[in-house]
Order: sequence, then C-alpha cells, then structure tokens
Amino acid sequence: MILIKNAVIVDADSSLHLKKRDILIKNGKIQKIQSKIEEPKAKLIEHQNLHVSIGWLDSSVSFGEPGFEERQTLENGLKAAAAGGFTGIMLNPNNQPNPQDQSGIHYLLQATAGNVVNVFPVGNLSLQQEGEHLAELYDMKKAGAVSFYDYKKSVQNANLLKVGLQYASAFNAVIQSFPQDRNIAGKGMINEDENSIHLGIKSMPGLAEEIQIARDIRLAQYAGGRLHIPTVSTVEGLKLIKSAKDSGSTVTSSVSIHHLTLTSAVLTDFDTRFKLNPPLRDSNEQKALRKYLNTNAVDLVTSDHTPLTIEQKAVEFDHAAAGTVGLESCFGALNHIVSTERAIALLTNAYQVFGISRPKIKEDTLANLTLFDPIHEYEFGEEHIISTSKNSAFLGRPMKGKILGVVNNKKSTFYV
Repeated sequence: MILIKNAVIVDADSSLHLKKRDILIKNGKIQKIQSKIEEPKAKLIEHQNLHVSIGWLDSSVSFGEPGFEERQTLENGLKAAAAGGFTGIMLNPNNQPNPQDQSGIHYLLQATAGNVVNVFPVGNLSLQQEGEHLAELYDMKKAGAVSFYDYKKSVQNANLLKVGLQYASAFNAVIQSFPQDRNIAGKGMINEDENSIHLGIKSMPGLAEEIQIARDIRLAQYAGGRLHIPTVSTVEGLKLIKSAKDSGSTVTSSVSIHHLTLTSAVLTDFDTRFKLNPPLRDSNEQKALRKYLNTNAVDLVTSDHTPLTIEQKAVEFDHAAAGTVGLESCFGALNHIVSTERAIALLTNAYQVFGISRPKIKEDTLANLTLFDPIHEYEFGEEHIISTSKNSAFLGRPMKGKILGVVNNKKSTFYV
C-alpha cells in the first residue's frame, strides 16, 4: 500500500488538473484520491514540490539486447527508463536479430514482462531492413507490435512505403519513415553550415530531410494510413508536417531532445558524443525548432536513447557511431526549455499517436504514474546515468526537474 501525499496532479484530461491531492494505491490500483487521506499502514511518499502525472512514454528507445548486450541489456535499459520517469518505452528494432515476425515480438514481450516499465516493441518495416519486401506486419501487430520502422534507414523505395501504408491501414497500424534522403545525405556526418566549413568534416544539408518528408507526406496522402515521421530536425520539415496536418492528413512527428538543446557549435573539439543522426543543426535552426514545440507540428519529444560502447565512440570522428543515451536526461532538459505542462504533454502524447491505451489518474484504475519535482535544478553528470553505456551528449548541461519515482504494473520504484 502506497500513500502519495500532497501531490499536484498534472493531467490536462482530468478535472483534477493542477489540484493538490493525496493518492492511495492498494494492490496496484488507485483506491482513493482525496484532499487528505490518513493510512498508517501505507508506505508514505512525501516531497516538497511533489507532482504526479500519468506515466511517460518514450517513442524512440534503443537498447542492445538481443545481440548487442555489451551496449545495454533489457534489464539495465528498463532501470534507466524508470530513472528517467518513463513507465513505457517503444523499443526500436535496433538489435540483432531485429523483430520481423511474431516470434521476435513475443520474445521482447516475454523477456520484459512484469517490469515497472512497459515495453512496446516496434517491428521492422521491411525484411532485414533492406527496403525491398515488407516484413510480416499483420502478424507482428497481432503479437503486440505498436509500429513498424526500419530504424534510422530511409525508405528509398517509394512504392514499398506506399504499399506498406495501404496494407497497414487495414489494421490501423502506424508506419514510421526516417526523414533523410540517402542520396542527398551521402556520406555526410554533420550539418551543412558555417561550422562544417571550419571543421572540414563531410556534411549533409537540411534539404536531405525536407525532400524525404515532402515525398513521404505525399505518399501518405495518396495511400491513406498513419505515417509517423520520427526525430525531425529541420524547421522546413516541420512546416511541411504542419501544412499536411492542417489539410487533414494523418501524419505525426517527433523531435529529439538533443536537437532542441544542442547545436552544431559543440562540435569544435570533434567530440564524438555529439555525433548524432540526424546531425545537430545550427543555432538558428534550433531556436526555430523550439518555437514549433507549441504548435500541432510536433506531437512528441523523444530521448532517441542510443547506447553505444567505448569502442564505438572513443575513436576518430569519421569512424565513430552516431547516437547518445538520453532516457535519464530527457525530462530535465525538456522542462528547462518549455513549461512543465507542455513537457508532460510531449512526453505522454505517444499513447494517442500509436494507439496505446492511455492511463488515467482516477479511482479504481490501475496506477501508472510518474512522480517528479518540476523546479529542482542541477547539472547533469555521469553519476546520473544508470545506463551501462555512458555516451551522453548532455554531460555538464543544466537540468530542471527531478524524477521522484514511478508506479506501474503493481510495482514501484522511488527516488525519495
């Protein structure tokens, strides 16, 4: 039994929004929500500036297991997710073997069952992510996949994406398409801007993203179906998405937290922690991206958590792998640049976007909650990283907001 005392409820869909209440949880269910509850047998959770919302859901998370356990195991990854305030993560097909049939989805669900963090598997869009033949989308959907995505690989075959959208629309599934035209991006590793000229590193223009988004939106308009464009990093891309939404298209998007908080200026020392895909853009692009956070162009903010080993990062920039861990730092970085209410919306909208049952803060419902202090400020350090891999682009960055605990699946983890 758990008694959460004097917590401000942050849930725009609830009549209790921004009201301070006590919450009593018994056998995993919210038994009472009242102004004052006394229960001496309950575990008491108290904290100054205690806030509670429905559990957060990250739409783009990679671990390592199966296949790359040295990067991050499922067990360690879920601990990192809980420490970041997430009670749910969508697990990218970024392992080996990638899930492309029922058995791959079943394995991930069975291996993570009963954890305080729910795993929602994302299956391959194409077989072996080669972009030639569709994977077993319907069978994976029946097994529990929530979306289909060739992770960080753009779908070059326009007909494959068209057919995939048409096919998936029959069972209301979401197709994801990475926004980067491979031919224009070429071998570019950083954004094409003033910094790339000084650094002498192969660059790619934002045009590579914009052209891919324009094509994919047009295909979605023709084929129907639900298209999600992950980790958009250019304003022109968001403008295209906003225009499509305003005209009635069922397209959604996410932006990664690192593109909202970091710029290509950090690359001056060739620090491979900042080698990311899409690449970091310049300060003008970053400022413009932030302005779009309060429009319908951006549905979600994701950590785009990508653990990598020392061997993959402690090498020359040209040879380093792209990616950063981000589960533990996502909320603190996002809450630093937008209001807390908007931050919570951007961390929970994935339920609606991907058709996942949304939790409720309501009596007689299963508790799926994130507890946090929205005003605690600190500098992010390695001691805050639970992940086995420490390749964080956020080390030394200012954070606002502290995770106090998560409750889900009749389990709980608290940091108070």
